[in-house]
Amino acid sequence: MNASAETGGLRRRLGVFDAVVIGLGSMIGAGVFVAPAPAAGAAGSGLLIGLVLAAVVAYCNATSSARLAARHPESGGTYVYGRERLGDFWGHLAGWGFIIGKTASCAAMSLVVGSYVWPGREHLVAVAAVVALTALNCVGVHRSARLTRVVVAFVLAVLAAVVAAGLGGGTADAGRLAVGADATVGGVLQAAGLLFFAFAGYARIATLGEEVRDPRRTIPRAIPLALGIALFVYAAVAVTLLAVLGPDRLAHSPAPLAEAARAAGVPGLVPVVRAGAAVAALGSLLALVLGVSRTVLAMARDRHLPHALAAVHPRFGVPHRAELVVGAVVAVVAATADVRGAIGFSSFGVLVYYAVANASAWTLGPDEGRPPRAVPVIGLAGCLLLAFALPSASVVSGAAVLAAGAVAYGVRGALGRARR
Repeated sequence: MNASAETGGLRRRLGVFDAVVIGLGSMIGAGVFVAPAPAAGAAGSGLLIGLVLAAVVAYCNATSSARLAARHPESGGTYVYGRERLGDFWGHLAGWGFIIGKTASCAAMSLVVGSYVWPGREHLVAVAAVVALTALNCVGVHRSARLTRVVVAFVLAVLAAVVAAGLGGGTADAGRLAVGADATVGGVLQAAGLLFFAFAGYARIATLGEEVRDPRRTIPRAIPLALGIALFVYAAVAVTLLAVLGPDRLAHSPAPLAEAARAAGVPGLVPVVRAGAAVAALGSLLALVLGVSRTVLAMARDRHLPHALAAVHPRFGVPHRAELVVGAVVAVVAATADVRGAIGFSSFGVLVYYAVANASAWTLGPDEGRPPRAVPVIGLAGCLLLAFALPSASVVSGAAVLAAGAVAYGVRGALGRARR
């Protein structure tokens, strides 16, 4: 009997629309409200080039992930792909990278909620948000998907209002979009790595492999659709911010979209933008906790994590123990985390995760829906390049935690051999 049968199966409730919305809930979330500022600080006037590079890598990752998800429609995403295509260790490393990276993302998103809802008490609000959304996830993914639809619709409306005000208010200057001498190769690569933080939400779709209807058709359709919409939105927002604020002002802005609305002469839009940021962060947090818990579920089934976490609730059909543990860890991290530092750490872990995804996609045969050979090659090289172009603190801390995961894998294997 396999682990899935032992612990109970998840319920297949989600169609293409819901899967796309869950992906957008992660990609068009708080990242769009915070990531452009540190990216502009790294790339200066080369911000849009960094955005294009991040988009190319994200496209390759999405294509590889979609083909793999159609072949392996199980919860766990690249943890499953790496295990099945490359070997047990690479699956473990991918799952570990995803969990640590996205735990940092969850903490960052919860802190954005706190900073917009109650400045000065952001940690308290962050913890409360984590507790509330963990409880929501524990009563069923279908209810989470419904709430995510509302969140995505509201955030898109807020972003559209900012773009319209910025580009139509007479304060935009197209000359600010020109690439100047402040844009260096290293800075552009670092900006691309930081912006990748905001694009990585399509992984949530792949990690829901056991909860979508007809996954072999639904997942390959949903991933590129969600990514395409997100790329369009991010490009429009980035152009607006550069045209209204310029790269220097953008780099030093703690709330760039709110400042852009104010600079465009629409101060009444600022409270709406703040509300949009808080709602977007909640939407991202909702989908992130959902995705991380499914990877924990898959790793627990294979005993890379405590097997008790593989339990599925008999009534709600969700991995409730994994949800509760993930929520508890995120709440602890949110009590001490720094938003901008978490972005770099998260990007490193997730880029490693997608490097394994692209390497796994390379092994697909022509009869398995293999993508064009250039896709996994560019994706793998791009992930590694962007990962090691991130700020040194993010690279060192991320590599150290990944190494700890590799050591844990080795210890687990040694103990297993000793018992035999």
